Amino acid sequence: MSDARTTTDHDEIRRWAEARGGHPAAVKATHKGGDAGILRIDFDDGEPDPGLERISWEDFFRKFDETAIAFLHQDKTADGKTSRFFKFVRREEG
Repeated sequence: MSDARTTTDHDEIRRWAEARGGHPAAVKATHKGGDAGILRIDFDDGEPDPGLERISWEDFFRKFDETAIAFLHQDKTADGKTSRFFKFVRREEG
């Protein structure tokens, strides 16, 4: 895997996701009322993921900050192609 970076910058996360056809989403089974639940990025791959519900960026980042997570992502694969690898990790203390 090529280099991965971690960020909490909302604009950077949104740019990264949208450049890859990604939308803010939550796992349907955990998305209740005003709580976004478990966050995901839903990519435009033809059929929508039936287990996800798209949410607003505002709701996405509210939950992102409340749970103090960071966004670990890769820009390019080892062979130089655009990567969609990401995961949510705990924020570093300090």
